[in-house]
Amino acid sequence: MKRLFVYFLQARLLLVLFFIMGATMMSAQESHHSWESLLNDVMSLEDGESLSWQETYDILCDLEQHPIDLNNSTREDLEAIPFLTAQQVMDICEYLYKYAPMRSLGELAMIESLDYYQRELLRHFVVLGDVKQAVFPTLKNIVKHGSHEVVATAKVPFYKRKGDDDGYLGAPYKHSIKYTFNYGQYVKAGLLGSQDAGEPFFTKGNSLGYDFYSFYLQIRKLGRMKNLVVGRYKARFGMGLVLNNDFLLGKIASLQQLGNTEYNVRAYSSRMEGNYLQGAAATINVARGLDVTAFASFRYIDATLNKDSTISTILDDGYHRTQTEMDKKNNSTITMGGMNINYRRGGFHVGVTGVYSHLSRDLQPNTSAIYRRYYAAGNNLWNVSLNYGFVSHRLQLSGETATGDCGAMATLNTLSYRVSGDFDIMALQRFYSKKYYSLYSESFSEGGRVQDESGFYVGMNWHPSARFRLLGYFDFAFFPWPKYQAAIASHAYDGFLQATYKRGAWNLLARYRLKIREKDNEEKTALINRTEQRGRVALGYDGGMWTATTQVDVAHVAYKEKDFGWMVSENVAVRPLQWLLLAGNVGYFNTDSYEARIYTYEKGPLYTFNFPSFFGNGLRYSLFARADFSRKVMMIARVATTNFFDRNTIGSSYQMINRSSMTDLELQLRLKF
Repeated sequence: MKRLFVYFLQARLLLVLFFIMGATMMSAQESHHSWESLLNDVMSLEDGESLSWQETYDILCDLEQHPIDLNNSTREDLEAIPFLTAQQVMDICEYLYKYAPMRSLGELAMIESLDYYQRELLRHFVVLGDVKQAVFPTLKNIVKHGSHEVVATAKVPFYKRKGDDDGYLGAPYKHSIKYTFNYGQYVKAGLLGSQDAGEPFFTKGNSLGYDFYSFYLQIRKLGRMKNLVVGRYKARFGMGLVLNNDFLLGKIASLQQLGNTEYNVRAYSSRMEGNYLQGAAATINVARGLDVTAFASFRYIDATLNKDSTISTILDDGYHRTQTEMDKKNNSTITMGGMNINYRRGGFHVGVTGVYSHLSRDLQPNTSAIYRRYYAAGNNLWNVSLNYGFVSHRLQLSGETATGDCGAMATLNTLSYRVSGDFDIMALQRFYSKKYYSLYSESFSEGGRVQDESGFYVGMNWHPSARFRLLGYFDFAFFPWPKYQAAIASHAYDGFLQATYKRGAWNLLARYRLKIREKDNEEKTALINRTEQRGRVALGYDGGMWTATTQVDVAHVAYKEKDFGWMVSENVAVRPLQWLLLAGNVGYFNTDSYEARIYTYEKGPLYTFNFPSFFGNGLRYSLFARADFSRKVMMIARVATTNFFDRNTIGSSYQMINRSSMTDLELQLRLKF
């Protein structure tokens, strides 16, 4: 153990010295504090539990490349920024109405509801232009002045999986190419091709090359047509009880957003291959305050079929590496149509959403397990909901109540109140009937589904100064029907507390989370508690030209056995030249099992959200370099290695690697013209 600590400390020291030497080669420059680390301060990544973090990350990457012009923005433009609350959007709009144009982003400090971290984060996604009359551009100007961007990304493994020799249909490389055309906030178009490692390319079922393509055209602010998307898109209305296949943030981020809801249809340009719509959607302003959105979709889906050719499970992982996975590709279709009518007046809003879906095969999930008894079934499904809300300078109310062909109800309601300029509280109540279902629902939950759950959540957010910030929540959930690994009704408790302190160039973060959930005992005769505790302490330094963060993570899980894990890591970044950014990290981890795994964020290429988990015993290290040769050419290279000290093989089945270490190289090239 002492030897391992020596290795880690030596690697950490060399890493820090290397980057300090690079930093001293140049005079002090502007701080390059990345928006990813700022987002972690604002949102607090929830240990990788929210799969839609990739969606949020894609949105922010896109906003970074095509920032919003605040002086010419609308409420809908600002609502597209995931970390802003409805109150903050309203306050920004009111400030611009009174004092536009903004001359400096320093004026954001005049907006009381924005704290230090959110103001700093906004700087990465907004610009200040001259106030212009809102007139849709001519086709000539769109073609002449529009911007083009091509991003090519590849991941090369320096190891071989078992499936690469026998099982996978394609090469072991993951790669994609993404083209985007953009003209301000008015026109956006794009095409993306993506390939997972092991999938065939121009052969064996993928005769058109890439395994997955996404294409879209989006037009905004064309007279009364506020938004039009043709191709592939995402949609979210109300609280997501009927339709939300867009991003969803977890309990900590919900506290940051104070229950914010938005009516959003956006183009889909992510490499994730499931859970999107394909067709057209349009939002039209019928009268002052009254918007109508109509949408239609037809797409092929992957599905696991029963012996009678009905659908057992709809798949959205997008993997087509083996012949078995390829046989499931596009074997069914789903047709969907619907409408949302939304009315706003002052701080009030109310809306109605309806969705109808038809599947080409009957959906017949396996209901032999009692917890699946009320899963969605049939081939003609519908849902309808009423959503409502009110926003003022201190008070924010929002909610949605839904039903459908299931004959059951789901409701979610939030209340947030700004007690003072530095203290917010939020309460959330939800009730999801055990019989309620929707193919497209995704919302706040502990159980992972908008079904079979009642609960109450209360949280607080206190930031008395730019230096200090404290936030926390407590959530109680009750599941009246059996759940996976819980044969009878059960409960869950979840508590979280985080403090951040900043003084000069130094910042300190400390957080603790406790989750208790009832599950079956070993004999499955009664319920016992699964208790999970996680903690993190991180000390960071931002010297302008270079930054460094030392982080310690711990996890303890007590269920049928007791498992403990910890990880200590060091992250350093430096900009020795104005056009060059270098970053590196090294971390040592030691956990008893997968149950006590540790999650940590790592910097990676654009549109690639790196939040890996580590378990067992080993060392993780990586180097990252970004070179902006000009405004038109940017290149990223990243190499990362995990060395395990407690095993001779990594993974299982086709993913098994017959060695104790794995190294990956990621390359990315971006061209603008």
